[in-house]
Amino acid sequence: MATSSSGNQSQTQVVSITTEADFAHHSASIPSSALTVIYFHAPWAAPCKQMSTVLETLASTYPAENPAKIAFLSLDAEEFPEISEKYEVTAVPFIVLQKEGEIVETISGSDPSKVRSAVETHAGKSGSSDKFGLPPAQTVTRSTQEPATHAEESKPATSNGVKNLSGYAPSTGNAQTAPTTAGEDKATDKEALWKRLDTLTKAAPVMLFMKGTPSAPQCGFSRQTVGLLRERSIRYGFFNILADDEVRQGLKEYADWPTFPQLWVKGDLVGGLDIVSDYFYHSPPLTSR
Repeated sequence: MATSSSGNQSQTQVVSITTEADFAHHSASIPSSALTVIYFHAPWAAPCKQMSTVLETLASTYPAENPAKIAFLSLDAEEFPEISEKYEVTAVPFIVLQKEGEIVETISGSDPSKVRSAVETHAGKSGSSDKFGLPPAQTVTRSTQEPATHAEESKPATSNGVKNLSGYAPSTGNAQTAPTTAGEDKATDKEALWKRLDTLTKAAPVMLFMKGTPSAPQCGFSRQTVGLLRERSIRYGFFNILADDEVRQGLKEYADWPTFPQLWVKGDLVGGLDIVSDYFYHSPPLTSR
């Protein structure tokens, strides 16, 4: 278990996970009676930067003991899709508190007071909790660098109230709905790229921009989105953004949405996995005609 020294007292540290084997090793080495704090983050998500600082500070207030009574593990949600799926991670930052092999609580979002309260509830207050200063409350606004908050995501994101998701389904061979190039050459300037992206987002009534293909998703979030569409028998087209970096980078700015997968309905962005999940579960049943 990673520790640091402050004077004569060792402090608990957040362990950064680099491989699935690394996660398995650390998980196995933590006593079942200890509280394990598993932190899922992503480098593109601005709230994760604050949460990383919060967890590092919180961890340092607990002394390192043998056997350990608390442990903090940190991993990139997109780099470890299978682990993210196991813990049902649909947005970051996301924190799982685990004890005796069971999940005792999960926290989605970047509220440091919730995290501290949850950790102290299940692990007890640290001996130096006075060192932990909560950062001031922050107002989250939409930008090209940061996706919507969970509260915003609970609202359907379509601008025209579209309810009819119909018209197209991937072929058996998973051929992309739209070609990776527009005409003979790729777009050479922003105006041409925007025109191309407008065409791609309307290539089918329902378009999924994902990593990989429906039969072979390349990230856990894409896999879960495909699963949601299949469960509801929704017909859709798709585009593998890993096959075309121009689309992959351009669509982030065009959509004002920095992550994938992205689901579009009749040219309007619905959002990523978290929004799509809320949209399906809180909206009337969607039908194809």
